[in-house]
Formats: sequence, C-alpha cells, structure tokens
Amino acid sequence: MKTFLYITVIGMLVLGCASTQEKNMALSSATVASDTVRIANDSLEYEIIIIEPGFNAWLVTQRPRGYYGEQFLETRNRIYVTEYNQRVLQPFRFNPDLYIQQINYEPNIHYGYEVNYLLYNYFLFFEQRYRQRFITTRGRRY
Repeated sequence: MKTFLYITVIGMLVLGCASTQEKNMALSSATVASDTVRIANDSLEYEIIIIEPGFNAWLVTQRPRGYYGEQFLETRNRIYVTEYNQRVLQPFRFNPDLYIQQINYEPNIHYGYEVNYLLYNYFLFFEQRYRQRFITTRGRRY
C-alpha cells in the first residue's frame, strides 16, 4: 500500500511539473508574439519586424499617431538610421549585441506614416531601454 501511495504521489508531481512547464512555454510564446511588430508592403518590397520585449506596452504610453508630422518623422528617422548604421560598423566601439545589423532605410522611398511612426518610436524605446543617445539636440537624459 505504501508503494502504491509513493508511486501515486510521484506521478502527480511529474504531471504537475509538466503542466506548469507547458503553461510557461505557452505564456512565453504569447509574450513574444505580442511584442512582435511587423509592417510590410509587398508593392514596395519592404518589411520591418520589431521583436523587442516590452515595446508594445511602451508604445501605448507614447504620443499618439498623428501627433508628429510625417516630414518630422522621416527627417528624424534618417538621422537615427544613419547613426545606428555607423554604430553597427564599429563593433569595437559600440556593443555588437545591441547593434546587430544595418537598417536599410532609403530616403527617396515613401514608406508611409505608420512605418515612420513605429520606426521613430522604436528608436526612442531603444535609447531609453539601452541608455543610448543618438541625437544630441534632444533634452532627454538617461
């Protein structure tokens, strides 16, 4: 009888741990999926994928769409992308884990408001989260 009781308790522990692991894996993949922003336009053949934990939650707290003009966003994104790409090319000076690959942002392509808005906010998020500074004229200090 004791053996049966021990086997039953051990079996319940194994099943309990397995179900917790499955729930954690499901929660983890749901978090990653909810923190992935994908913007694509097949006619222009471009795609932006932002996979950054916490970005969506942070974005909700920022100024709404329509607050900035599209020209402002395009100008800032050109500055940010240029600086970011320069940092990618200098892995001994800047952390290569932060600056993984260059961003192909062509100034003569009209990406639209949504792309520029999300890209601009991603750079603000990146600056804040990783304590980086791209534009020295801004008043934010980290």
